Amino acid sequence: MTTRPSSSPAIEVAGLRKRYGRKQAVDGLDLSVERGEIVAILGPNGAGKTTTVEILEGFRHRDDGVVRVLGEDPQTADRDWRARIGVVLQGTNDLAEATVAELVRHFARYYPDPRDPDEVIDAVGLREKARVRARQLSGGQRRRLDVALGIVGRPELVFLDEPTTGFDPQARRSFWDLVEGLRSDGTTILLTTHYLEEAERLADRVVVVADGRVVAEGTPDDLGGRGARQAVVRWVDAGGTHEVRTDTPTRTVTELAARYDEIPELQVLRPTLEDVYLGLLQGAGAQVHELQEAVR
Repeated sequence: MTTRPSSSPAIEVAGLRKRYGRKQAVDGLDLSVERGEIVAILGPNGAGKTTTVEILEGFRHRDDGVVRVLGEDPQTADRDWRARIGVVLQGTNDLAEATVAELVRHFARYYPDPRDPDEVIDAVGLREKARVRARQLSGGQRRRLDVALGIVGRPELVFLDEPTTGFDPQARRSFWDLVEGLRSDGTTILLTTHYLEEAERLADRVVVVADGRVVAEGTPDDLGGRGARQAVVRWVDAGGTHEVRTDTPTRTVTELAARYDEIPELQVLRPTLEDVYLGLLQGAGAQVHELQEAVR
């Protein structure tokens, strides 16, 4: 098997396209993920996220474009390549009568250099459930088992598809600790999620996908550019409601304090990742509408 140097990106995608009948699910998507990164893909239902990830995992063929995952084309990669990736799907009910320990040990035998099953069970916090059947686990515990099965092969790259759907807040935060532990071990992670807080907590970079294309990418702190992250200083006086968008809200408040004995109804608002994300989607929708009008 031929592999690229470890300095090359874990994932390289250029001009990816996939069509289902008349629906263009992925439309010229570009993506790069460096080794050791956690990258979160965000986007509404139907944006092309799942199709893209399935192509990267080698489960679906593309129509066009260049794709390299760990230096190989997933469409033609062999069994050795597959042993280098870990896939954690949205949910599985297979082998539900087997215990946690039986499942992890069973899956470990599929790989040439697996992690120690007992260490994996400890890592995902399931030691006390090792002899419990999979069907008897709670939703959060079952998700941890899914992760155990996905990482027992010692993968270089892990795909996490909506990993905390249905979790309560405590279980979600425990799961985040687990993912951060994987990153500390040098594992590259590609995460799809609908939870903006999850992306903000875990991701080194966020990629927003809409209508099969990347419409924005960046760190959670700079996604959308500086303008999208400006604070809004708002106050009300006899002349009505006033707003100032600024990178230096403290200075603006100081200037207002010199004008008013008490600044009336002062608010300093900072956009959340959710605000930026929704703004990007609205902008992407407007661009698509303009393009559709232009070709009519």
